[in-house]
Amino acid sequence: MPKPATKTPTLVHIKVTLNDIRPAIWRRLRVPDSMNLGQLSQLIQVAMGWDGGHLHLFEIGGQQYSDPSMIDEGEDEARVTVKKLMRDGISRFGYTYDFGDTWDHVVLIEKKAPPPGSPTAPACVAGARACPPEDCGGAPGYDELIAALAEPDTPANRELLESAGEDFDPEYFSPAEINARLKSWSDKF
Repeated sequence: MPKPATKTPTLVHIKVTLNDIRPAIWRRLRVPDSMNLGQLSQLIQVAMGWDGGHLHLFEIGGQQYSDPSMIDEGEDEARVTVKKLMRDGISRFGYTYDFGDTWDHVVLIEKKAPPPGSPTAPACVAGARACPPEDCGGAPGYDELIAALAEPDTPANRELLESAGEDFDPEYFSPAEINARLKSWSDKF
């Protein structure tokens, strides 16, 4: 008996931009429209460079969505897909990662879709700049880190740079490295 044909998912581009940082830190992601918000959260965390050890939530049309096993308020993020958002006419919403550092992002479902025949696995197709290190103190702490890079020889700045990692380069961006991390994650999708 032949297997039923599986429908190839519709692919969309989603642009994720970190708020309050200039020049901008952003990623353009190729995702199937069947992806739910919980999966999208994981994808954003991997693509941005976050470790995933903090709480998160989406803010969409005045409603909050998150993982109900972690946050009591709000709706279950696993029940909302990118396709549903698009069907409801929603193309722009917020995403917060790490309630201590408060990394706020703007998420935009872009009108221009990936080219026909694109691979269906989630991927980072473009972006700019390195993600701030985890637990660096949010946008103000990141600004201090950037200032420390300009004067690395003071004791306070040396300590700050050590906590960020000796090789931290705020301009570095490698979609190949992000996609290598995404490959191990997307095998579960």
